[in-house]
Amino acid sequence: MRILILGAAGQVGFELVRSLSGMGEIVAADRIVDTSLGVDLALDIGDLATLKSRLIELAPAVIINAAAYTAVDLAEDETEIANRINHLALVELGAAARQLGALVVHYSTDYVFAGGDQSPLREDHATGPVSVYGASKLAGERALADSGCAHLLLRTAWVYAARGKNFLLTMLRAAAVRDELSVVDDQIGCPTTARFLADTTASMVRRWLAGPADQRAALHGPCHVVCGGQVSWCGFARAIIEQACELGLLPRVTPVRAIRTGEYPAKAPRPAYSVLDTRRLTATFEITPPAWRTGLRQTLLELAQARQALTGAGFEVKRC
Repeated sequence: MRILILGAAGQVGFELVRSLSGMGEIVAADRIVDTSLGVDLALDIGDLATLKSRLIELAPAVIINAAAYTAVDLAEDETEIANRINHLALVELGAAARQLGALVVHYSTDYVFAGGDQSPLREDHATGPVSVYGASKLAGERALADSGCAHLLLRTAWVYAARGKNFLLTMLRAAAVRDELSVVDDQIGCPTTARFLADTTASMVRRWLAGPADQRAALHGPCHVVCGGQVSWCGFARAIIEQACELGLLPRVTPVRAIRTGEYPAKAPRPAYSVLDTRRLTATFEITPPAWRTGLRQTLLELAQARQALTGAGFEVKRC
């Protein structure tokens, strides 16, 4: 069985290669071949003219799309590019998958919601994106559903890992050189590790493949996949710094000042409250998400172990 991972160089794609190992022939694709990241095939989902034919030629049984345009603020100016990658590519991908009889796993975002409510958002909650990025991702969701292909649509949020570009690594870099940080405290969400998202994806794909064909359709549609609990960006930043200091990744606890959204210059609006309800994940796929603090600890331990491996036996954890 051939499993194609699109966007394999990203933080989620990198973890997917690990999580799916042993399930079949893994083809890791991205815009540029990069053997250091395990990417062995060049395939740009933004090339709409060739995307469907390339997929048909590869003939995978499972297509996992971890590629996306995620520059939330830049998308306000680059509307065409965001729409091409997050929406129109899903038209071609869905058409190819239906022709092949392949399963598509696609990742969407909490930004498809407006964020005006104050209770966890279910899969059937009314959408209403407030940014170009969110609108492009919602359009992609609908294009995939309209294609009629077999699909699992995983909405996630605040994804980070021990590699790539993400909030956790940005906070660690900033805390190492600045005396104080200022972070938004009135946006609430669910920090989610790329490793949990990838492991969950693997479990969901196994369930889909193992289940009776006449019951697979019940697994289609949106499913929220995030770690448990909720926190503001400011609270998340403080937890990152405190735990990183305990593990010797930072020399001191850098203070984090809480600010309001209006005090931080950002072009695209964000949902104020986008905590995702994961009851369908537990009820349908028998997966219980770990608490976000647990995921954070695991990721920071991974960073600490990587540092130890680089420095050898001389590595010493310095407690704050």
